[in-house]
Amino acid sequence: MKFVMTQAVCEEGISKIEGKASYYIADNGDPNEYLDEMKDADALIVRIAKCDKNVIENSPNLKVIGRTGVGYDSVDVEAATKAGIPVVITPGANNRSVAEHAVAMMFSISKNFSEAETEMKKGNWNIRDAKKAFELLDKKVGFIGLGAIGREAQKICKGIGMKTLGYDPYLSKEKMEEIGCTYFEDYHDMIKECDIVSIHVPLVESTKNLIAKKELESMKKTAVLINCARGGIVNEKDLIDALNNGVIAAAGTDVFEQEPPTQDNPLLKAKNLLVSPHSAAQTREAVINMHLMCMEGCLAVLNGEQWPHVADKKVYEHEKWKK
Repeated sequence: MKFVMTQAVCEEGISKIEGKASYYIADNGDPNEYLDEMKDADALIVRIAKCDKNVIENSPNLKVIGRTGVGYDSVDVEAATKAGIPVVITPGANNRSVAEHAVAMMFSISKNFSEAETEMKKGNWNIRDAKKAFELLDKKVGFIGLGAIGREAQKICKGIGMKTLGYDPYLSKEKMEEIGCTYFEDYHDMIKECDIVSIHVPLVESTKNLIAKKELESMKKTAVLINCARGGIVNEKDLIDALNNGVIAAAGTDVFEQEPPTQDNPLLKAKNLLVSPHSAAQTREAVINMHLMCMEGCLAVLNGEQWPHVADKKVYEHEKWKK
């Protein structure tokens, strides 16, 4: 067996396949660099790197694709399913890491840490009198998406005394109230009431530009927007305009429409914006969890098992799996 990895995998993950398979680690995620290695590869492991139709069609021996994370917008799942290739994902492996990151952004913005640090290092002690900081206690935080990560973040926020509101088309009012969250049938109604809005949905056709000009203008002028989900869910141009014109007070984003963003991306120069390099799931613990789960799932598929954690379970209806 042969594994191709578009970026380094932790020692714990590698140990899962040592003695069972050979492996190749690409220097970067550019398919042009590793495509030659795919001619005899059984498994492809990706993180953020794209795995498109061209890669799949030019990998004659490919039997499984592993995506270390729960989102799979970087993989052409339709092409993989058509070829009978399961796309293994790792739900639950990074829940806590991403949830903590979102809440950490709330804390950082509410305490004005970024500006305070920058100004103090310039010798501006008087930044302490800027009066931009605020407490999170009793503030209303609304969650767009209450899957595993959203619920973990909601639990943390509730634990520090915040009032939690939620919108999730897949969660009933009863279930939401069970976790102590005020239910909203329409997120447009919810965001009008929120002091902070935190996004936790996947990037699919229905969530592209979920937050754009109209939604931003409906929010409080003092509101904060947090996105630790995917770039493209928030319209970047509209967010830039909203921040620079005081439509909302601040935002924190771990994700971008283009990753990595170019240095001249105007979003990086927007007022009151806290950024991180799509690193919410990059804690030591989450990385180990994701890599172990991904390798375990890929090995199971290679051994003929119908691993349950895949992007599209219809793949098992393919003729390859009926033998």
